[in-house]
Parts: sequence; C-alpha cells; structure tokens
Amino acid sequence: MNQTVLVAGGTVIDARGSRRADVLLQDGLIAQVDAKVTAPAGATVLEADGAVVCPGFVDLHTHLREPGGEDAETIETGARAGALGGYTALVAMPNTNPPIDTAAVVEQVLRLGRLAPCHVVASACITKGRAGEELAPLGELHGLGVRIFTDDGTCVADGGLMRRALEYARALPGAVLAQHCEDPQLARGGHMNEGAWSSWLGIPGMPAEAESVVVARDIALAGLTGGRVHFLHLSTAASIELVRAAKAKGLAVTAEAAPHHFTLTDSLCCGYDPLFKVNPPLRTESDVKAVKEGLADGTIDAIATDHAPHPAQEKERPFDEAPPGMLGLETALALTLTELVGPGLLDLEKALALLSWQPARLAGLADHGGPIAPGRPAHLTVFDPEALWEVDPTRLASRSRNTPYAGRKLTGRVRHTILAGEPVVIDSQAQR
Repeated sequence: MNQTVLVAGGTVIDARGSRRADVLLQDGLIAQVDAKVTAPAGATVLEADGAVVCPGFVDLHTHLREPGGEDAETIETGARAGALGGYTALVAMPNTNPPIDTAAVVEQVLRLGRLAPCHVVASACITKGRAGEELAPLGELHGLGVRIFTDDGTCVADGGLMRRALEYARALPGAVLAQHCEDPQLARGGHMNEGAWSSWLGIPGMPAEAESVVVARDIALAGLTGGRVHFLHLSTAASIELVRAAKAKGLAVTAEAAPHHFTLTDSLCCGYDPLFKVNPPLRTESDVKAVKEGLADGTIDAIATDHAPHPAQEKERPFDEAPPGMLGLETALALTLTELVGPGLLDLEKALALLSWQPARLAGLADHGGPIAPGRPAHLTVFDPEALWEVDPTRLASRSRNTPYAGRKLTGRVRHTILAGEPVVIDSQAQR
C-alpha cells in the first residue's frame, strides 16, 4: 500500500543520536526529516507529541509455532503481537512441526510472513530435525535467505558436529550459528535453576554449569574455526563473563538476553506456578545482576524476547509436566524501560540499540534498524516512554496467555508502528 504519512512532533532517536523532528513517509520510504514538515494534502498524520520515533525493533528470537503449533500461535497472531510491541521484523525459530530444515518449510514460513503486519524471516535448523546427528542443508537454506541457523530448544551437543557446522557456515555470507547452550547430560531431568530454591521446593534443577560449559566449548570452537557463534538467551553470570573475555580477545561471538532473565528470579517458582517455568530457567539475583551488567557494558548485543506461547491447558499442568516458555513481544519494550532505563542502568539510546539496530545487524536485515534518513525504508516505532499501563493477559494479541507479568504495572508503551510506510498500529491499536 503506497500512502503518505507524517509522524509529527516526536523526538527522533537512532544510531546517529537524538533530535526533535517531523518525519514524512511516502511510497514506503522516508522522504523528509526536518524540524517542521507540513503535511501534504491527503496525508495520514500520526501524532508523536511526547513520544520517541525510532527504527523499528527487531526480535532475533520469536517462537511463532507455525507450522504445527497453531493452537498456541500463528505467524499472523504472533506478528500482530510483535507489531503492537513495536517490532517491524521477527526471526522465527525453527522448532516447529515439521521443523524448519527444508526449503519447503522455509518457503511456507516466508509466504505466510508476507501477509503479516511485520516482516517475518525464517531461521533454520543446524541439524536435520534438530536431532543433533546430521547437518541440515545449510547452503540450500542460505540460498533462500536464511542467515541464522539454530537448533533452539535443543543444544548441538556434539562438539565435532558443531565444529563442522561452523566451518561450513564460514563459506555462507552473513551466516550465523546460534546456540542454545544447555549440556543435555547436566540438565537432564531439571525443571528450574538448581540451587537453594530448587532444593527447598523439591523440584529437580538444572545447574548454571549446564549453560556455561557449552558457552566455553563454543567460544573455543569459534577460535578454532574462525566461525561466528551467537549465544541465545544467556542467563548466568559465568556465561556472560566467558563472552566478555572472548570479545576482549577479538573472537567472533555475540550474545542476547531475554527480558525475563533481567527481571525475574528463581524465587518466583515458589508457588509451583508453571508461568515461571522457562528454558533456560530463571536464575538467581546475582545472575540477574550479571545480565544487566552485560547489557550495560556491551557484552550482550541484543535484547531478544524468546516469545514462547503455549495453550492454557498445557501451562496449567503440574510444574514438572508443563512446557517451558513465556510470552514476550508486547512487554519487552516496557520491561526494558522500567527495569533498565528507569533505574539508570542504560540510557535510552543504548536500550534502543539493543532492541533495534544491533539485532538488525546480527540478523543481516539491512532494511531495518538503519538511520531515520531520507531514502531509507520506512520501518518505524513510535512510543511514549512515560505511559503507565498494567499487563492484562486477556488483552494481549497472542493466541496464548502465558505471561508471567500479569498485573504488573510498567512504564512505556508503543503508540504507532509503521511497516514499509504503512501504519500497522495506530494509537496502540492493531490495524490488521
């Protein structure tokens, strides 16, 4: 849809800095950015008074469940939740049914994504069926546009296989291997973080070392092969320190953290409520502090939601039987502003870098996260950094309701989201 839109009265923030400006959009592109722009006849005017105008957010880690898990989420409903959360691009994780390990499934996800209110790009499996035994056809899938390969939900535990994958991926421009760091033997049978709370509750735990030993191994493999490794949803202080040291050595490693790992601790499992069951599990106060420090000092490159919807009947099972996972797309911005920017741990520009242009760069999405300048694709988010709201699961756009933040009061809410010049969210209401 080609239309003219004026975003008026906002504060523009991108990688170039902050300035007061109106932004005119025409034919899917940014046409003008000036202190005062007069709306052309027939233009849609979106008020941004008191709001921030920034490049659209990019989520490196979204579980859209389709194909195969449409009772929990579809590409359409997940993308709508993403748009309401300020996202203009989502990377769909491949642990679907069937998994995204063939050209046919990649093409299915991309086809459905073209109808969605934000850009949906497919990641794909590192190994066939995420079974950890044989490499998926990485070259063929890369040819379809896949840039992130991961067996997310399952660790590539075989070090030799991971080495071969890293060596192979070096020949694929822009390819990144993203690892779910969880040693299957150390984590076997665990349902929450192993520690004082798991002992007190009598719930089998997963030690922090189940994550950090895989991080250490894959950092070594990155050094050996020269390949790029991205660490998904890091949750422990030890893992973050390993990444910090690897970056100091100049190794090609990056990392992400999910909002629940800088806002929640394992103590919340005390009521045996599966809403607080996630993988990797909620950790200790000291781990939460380490995640925040990693985001602040640049050790962690992106905030990724790990949006993981589940139907109510699944999450209402006993703690040890319920699947892990939490919703994240509609609360990520507000949690970042409330827990990181508000207390002064991050300035606003750094927070937006973690939500927008840094993950866009990692995902190879050149049309997203760039400067707000004439000629650039018009993928924008407009949010009110002072808006107060309360999380109500029944009002979220996801097909599922498994948020751990029900009833929590947060600061910061998306006002408008614009995809390729089309307003897909106006005044916090989805338009399609």
